[in-house]
Amino acid sequence: MPKILLVEDNEMNRDMLTRRLQSRGYSVVTASDGKQGYALARSENPDLILMDISLPIMDGWEVSRLLKASNDTRHIPIIALTAHALITDRAKAFESGCDDYDTKPIAFDRLSEKMESLLLDKKVS
Repeated sequence: MPKILLVEDNEMNRDMLTRRLQSRGYSVVTASDGKQGYALARSENPDLILMDISLPIMDGWEVSRLLKASNDTRHIPIIALTAHALITDRAKAFESGCDDYDTKPIAFDRLSEKMESLLLDKKVS
């Protein structure tokens, strides 16, 4: 079962996404701030990261940049999750090293398709 790291500071969003992901058969590890998310990405070696962008301590852009700069974690696909839906935010997600981007409120079926695609790509390569 794929392991997902969910980095989300909003407790309601974190709980809702965790339950939905677990119901789809994923193992879920959660972090409530960027620093904790960075540490868990390094220690847990998840198959995919769902990264909120507006996080305390260290924002999701910085965490993504650090993870993609490291040989130990650059292979982990990251999907940026944000309430900001501007074209510039999407571009910034890719510049930061994110592999995909999704907006809040989360449309779970759409997010799930993006996750499955990235996990399949990772498995094939």
